[in-house]
Amino acid sequence: MSIAATFTTPVSLSKGQAEEVIRSAEHELKQLLRQRAETMKRIGTVKQTLVCLAKTFGDDVLPPEVVRLLGRGNTRKQPGFTRACRVILMEAATALEARQGLRELQDKFPHLVEHQKAPLAAVTTVFNRLVAYGEARSFPNGKGRRVWEWIVATDQGGIESLLPSVDDGLAPPTASVTKQ
Repeated sequence: MSIAATFTTPVSLSKGQAEEVIRSAEHELKQLLRQRAETMKRIGTVKQTLVCLAKTFGDDVLPPEVVRLLGRGNTRKQPGFTRACRVILMEAATALEARQGLRELQDKFPHLVEHQKAPLAAVTTVFNRLVAYGEARSFPNGKGRRVWEWIVATDQGGIESLLPSVDDGLAPPTASVTKQ
């Protein structure tokens, strides 16, 4: 049972009991945040794989539902700025500087960029937030400038099972493929 389910009716707690509930809730929250970060990494990895396959074999290889799930094509809901930044990082072949990310956003999601008062600052903020979520990482590039890249999940039972073996020569260089 989750902590939230504990409080469906009013309850009176002692200070010690309240502290125990707080510790338990904190533990559950940390666990859920870790799960969310791992899930977002895996989603990004699968999306990167699909984008790579579409670039290799043509967009028509993707069924319409997959195109919609990737946030491409005609979607009824306009993607938000954070979602667009995720897409930019997921689809990037290399780590991006904030200015490169902004250019990509302007190309793919111009309607989102035009509403920003300080678009470069907005991109930097969202990229940093994605780092805090555990979905992306940031590091200095060869020129000492900060760059961001999507974190590819490589855990057991993850994306490796979707990729061809290394012998096929089709596995992306960023993914580790294990034979079982």
